[in-house]
Amino acid sequence: MSETTRASAPPRAVPLAEVAARHGLAVSGARPSLPAYVRQLWARRHFITAFSRAKLAAQYSQAKLGQLWQVATPLLNALVYFLIFGIILDARGGMGTKDYIPFLVAGVFVFAFTQNSVMSGVKSISGNLGMVRALHFPRASLPIAFSLQQLQQLLYSMIVLAAITIGFGHYPTWYWLLIFPALFLQFFFNAGLAMIFARLGSHTPDMAQLMPFVLRTWMYASGVMFPLRFMIEEKDTIPVWVADVLEANPAAVYMDLIRYALIDSPQYSGIPGLTWAYALGWALVFGIGGFVYFWKAEERYGRG
Repeated sequence: MSETTRASAPPRAVPLAEVAARHGLAVSGARPSLPAYVRQLWARRHFITAFSRAKLAAQYSQAKLGQLWQVATPLLNALVYFLIFGIILDARGGMGTKDYIPFLVAGVFVFAFTQNSVMSGVKSISGNLGMVRALHFPRASLPIAFSLQQLQQLLYSMIVLAAITIGFGHYPTWYWLLIFPALFLQFFFNAGLAMIFARLGSHTPDMAQLMPFVLRTWMYASGVMFPLRFMIEEKDTIPVWVADVLEANPAAVYMDLIRYALIDSPQYSGIPGLTWAYALGWALVFGIGGFVYFWKAEERYGRG
């Protein structure tokens, strides 16, 4: 080859990826590694808590009774369930009013914690698209913040629940301290579930319309208003193992932990170790699994 031919040869094209790596460039909006994502979330912990408090304060800002509705709404639901299941249908499972009302109110409050976390999670991305598209932050901050908001709301409700429990003759014991680890495990479970439905809801807005029916079915299958085992064993046509399966579902497990801690009666004389095992297992499976599932779609939120 002549000197003239070599001089006229075009320079070798350098791949864009090589140029980017050479200058420390990265794809805009790319999903970070899982450890980096966790560090980003921790760095924004103050934003998560502030956002949850702001949402809680704004939730009933247009209502005259304001924050009282945080407690009044589940109490009114409990009153309706008491009239229907406690009086008309007599589905108390042999419990007197002294035991049944704390049983019912605890179930309503604890299930509402999960129910509201899921509903908030479904809309946490689709309902905040302006923030998602305008700001760079780990998107998991939103479903976690909404779950934290529901935890704060539940803590107000627990004060009322404690007053009701004492009013019906169930006085504080050291078992009441077990409420705190139970609520921590439930929060971990709820946050994971909220992240799962946040990802689903971000791509399928109709999910928000479907979830109330799914959650209502879950509520009836979890024994919020009646003792599950009593209702199933009363029916000769239903196998007893069905009660075991239903009592192992997460909503029933976390309700049982709170009921065992609060209610001092022969029916709730001790907390089975298996119930704690279920509570820990559900929290780990959904808490960690939901977080990973949400993280895998991090770069797609707010697009399209």
